[in-house]
Amino acid sequence: MNSNQNQGSLFALLPLAVFIFTFLGSGILFNDFYALPSSVAVTLGIITAFILFKNSTDEKVDQLIAGCGDSKIITMCLIYLLAGAFATVTSVTGGVDAVVNLGIENINSSFFPLGIFVIASFLSTATGTSVGCIVALGPIAISLADKSGASLPLIGGALLGGAMFGDNLSMISDTTIAATQSLECQMKDKFKINLLIALPAAVLTLLVLLFLGYGGSQIPVQAGDYELISIMPYILVIVLAVIGINVFVTLIIGIVAAGILGFTIGDFTILTFSKAIYQGFTSMTDIFLLSMLTGGLAALVEKAGGIAFLLHQIKKRVKTKRSAQMGIGALVGLVNVAIANNTVSIVVTGGIAKEINDEFGLNAKKTATILDIFSCVFQGLLPYGAQVLLIISFSKGALSWLDLVTNAWYYFFLFLLTILAIYTKFWDKWIEKYIK
Repeated sequence: MNSNQNQGSLFALLPLAVFIFTFLGSGILFNDFYALPSSVAVTLGIITAFILFKNSTDEKVDQLIAGCGDSKIITMCLIYLLAGAFATVTSVTGGVDAVVNLGIENINSSFFPLGIFVIASFLSTATGTSVGCIVALGPIAISLADKSGASLPLIGGALLGGAMFGDNLSMISDTTIAATQSLECQMKDKFKINLLIALPAAVLTLLVLLFLGYGGSQIPVQAGDYELISIMPYILVIVLAVIGINVFVTLIIGIVAAGILGFTIGDFTILTFSKAIYQGFTSMTDIFLLSMLTGGLAALVEKAGGIAFLLHQIKKRVKTKRSAQMGIGALVGLVNVAIANNTVSIVVTGGIAKEINDEFGLNAKKTATILDIFSCVFQGLLPYGAQVLLIISFSKGALSWLDLVTNAWYYFFLFLLTILAIYTKFWDKWIEKYIK
């Protein structure tokens, strides 16, 4: 292969650019980054590839299908379906309400910012979704600030940080699934490495929220009714995942356990249980289609030399393992700024991250953690990101973007500790000693 082929082709990236800028442009045009379905945007990129690339239509179809049907993509999509089913069934059986009301009942009103962070962290870790966590907790958090007199910006920032804690860390989060499948590593190993950064960041956040929030409110807020046992499926899934049980088995056990709860303490029937599972499946349709179609687009772009071009450009600028890790973080962060979706950003850049990881002999589990953290940090700070927009909308204009992000302490600590982990030896020594 000659040097020009090794360097790839900038032209081959055009279909990917069409996807990204269609998604970005529609978000700016409609003032809503979810107005145009992302799967439609990626389809436009695929059509562009079919028009521009020179090989035959049959060859392009074969490449598209091979990319869509890649084993990592299909594995990712099946996990999405099971994660969606688990989240929906546990929500229907009262799991979300139980987590929220348990926190309200046991946290003093003067510690509401701290309490919201703790509840959001647990809920997002258990369900694997920051958006779902904010949808469930947002109205309650805003109401707590209103009724108790606690600082609204501080509570909003605590909710934003706690929601992203689980989005980044949870083993059933779509970002974790995408990152680990892209880097071909185990979720439990990525969790352990990720926890080494996320846990200290969370502890520092708790201390800040304790200091800033203490004494801000003394007005009690009444908790609603709940069944404590409704939380058990969440705990079961977290424990099974941590000890290394296969993710498919873990999620199926979680779904069955939540279903048994529904039959025992609720009014579940076989039909309602089945419908809840199907509703969970359909809730993941967007990310399912997007991941599959993006895999197909990436295969077309790679065959035409687009991925080789990106790798060549990155390698020219990267000289050490640590700069390679920063390059991966910067790449996924910039893509996330363009498309305002952390999971899609990982799917789009995952193949490139794997190539860089292998080229520089990096630790795949560590690279997956960096990929996930950078995507989540950038996502959480975007003024047009879904998480920020939801919280601001729940506040009915009482909360500005600047007030929100300047009180999202968890993001700043997570990003700072990640940079320290990349440029210091402590993280590497911990991995070598405890994570095989």
